[in-house]
Amino acid sequence: MGLFLIPIVIFGFIILFSGIFTVKQQTSAVVERFGKFLSIRNSGLHFKIPVFDRIAGRINLKIQQLDVLVETKTKDDVFVRLKISVQFQVIKDKVYDAFYKLENPHDQITSYVFDVVRAEVPKMKLDDVFERKDDIAIAVKQELNEAMVNYGYDIIKTLVTDIDPDLQVKEAMNRINAAEREKVAAEYEAEAERIKIVAKARAEAESKRLQGQGIADQRREIARGLEESVDVLNNVGINSQEASALIVVTQHYDTLQSIGEETNSNLILLPNSPQAGSDMLNNMIASFTASNQIGEEMKKQNAKKGLGKKTDNK
Repeated sequence: MGLFLIPIVIFGFIILFSGIFTVKQQTSAVVERFGKFLSIRNSGLHFKIPVFDRIAGRINLKIQQLDVLVETKTKDDVFVRLKISVQFQVIKDKVYDAFYKLENPHDQITSYVFDVVRAEVPKMKLDDVFERKDDIAIAVKQELNEAMVNYGYDIIKTLVTDIDPDLQVKEAMNRINAAEREKVAAEYEAEAERIKIVAKARAEAESKRLQGQGIADQRREIARGLEESVDVLNNVGINSQEASALIVVTQHYDTLQSIGEETNSNLILLPNSPQAGSDMLNNMIASFTASNQIGEEMKKQNAKKGLGKKTDNK
């Protein structure tokens, strides 16, 4: 008799423990009695009547993500693949609708994503698809929210995470981008070359100006030195012509001396006789005298012409 009771007691404990169950955090359990909805149990320890009640299913209340890959055509006839990431969550107060109204929510969401993307993208050119991807995501979210809220689902966010045009189109876009960058680089290089040329020209102009100024200063000092030399010679009884001849001869021989000190010089100064300095001075004086005479004669002729015009006017 005792051996017969042991299986009954074990069976009773099994039946008793089968009426105890737990529900995890962020999860809801749907309990049915004889196949009919009974209640929704949230996280914690719960009891049900063994045999009569059963757990029909559990609903995840966490935010879930579904990635949908859609291939469509743009307004400029370019085939492009878009990856749409949909983040959704079961509304806690609508677990009944989420469990009983939809057999497969992922398929339902995918269908709506396909419908919206293939309605929006063909209105845009390829460049617009990249620039307005947020508009596509907003349109998908709006459409999904309106449709899925009736089934107990809340669309948290939709993202266009990838835009992948046809391979040939990507290669063409890369070539265009490379050409554009080369164009900009060429413009910068040309501008840099122009700046170098302008800077070099300015430097050369400044160099010429300073060189001219140096030559002018040099000649001014030479003239001042010659003037002082003539004054010194005049003070000792040498007249201006003799002083000038002496200075020219002295500079002539100084030049010959400096040329002789240059061992690698191929310059030949002609004439180089002792009389050369005096001849050069006489030639210079004769040229100045003739120039002064011509100038005086031209002044007299101009004065006579001016007098004749005044007489005619009278």
